[in-house]
Amino acid sequence: MSACTRYTRHIWKDFLAYGGHDAVSKGTLSIVRCTPGYVEATLKIQKEQTNRLGGLHGGIICSLVDTVGSLALTTKGIFQTGVSTDIHTSFIRGAGTIGDTVRIEGRVLNMGKTLAYTETKLFHPETNKLLATGLHTKYIANSHSHPQNVKFDETGDNVIEGSFEETESA
Repeated sequence: MSACTRYTRHIWKDFLAYGGHDAVSKGTLSIVRCTPGYVEATLKIQKEQTNRLGGLHGGIICSLVDTVGSLALTTKGIFQTGVSTDIHTSFIRGAGTIGDTVRIEGRVLNMGKTLAYTETKLFHPETNKLLATGLHTKYIANSHSHPQNVKFDETGDNVIEGSFEETESA
């Protein structure tokens, strides 16, 4: 498993340990693999994540755009993922029901000194059809100097600057 994937799982575990919104609403999110600028994850849909019609709730999808976009930033080696300044989600088709596992991809579109832009897409578990897509802008000016930041080689297989204490995978 790449260092990039291990680092992103390490940070996701930190999100969950805090016990806030991410832990309550997305505890079944699993990080599958990462490369610098890209994260692939899955979410097994639980009843608490559905609307009254039994489908994945739009609010959860918006929250996934936020969280998975943030996790995409961690694949670039930043520990502190900044704060949201803008988020936009488009719902393309129904996104699954209880027990389904949706696939989620997050990408960093651009990361500057002050702002970062990410894109997140959700895919149907069986047909792989696009379910929803979202764009997310984050203020990251204070994130570049965090002591737990790392730098990966081009492939993300190795950490070439900094280090992190690995814990059980999330």
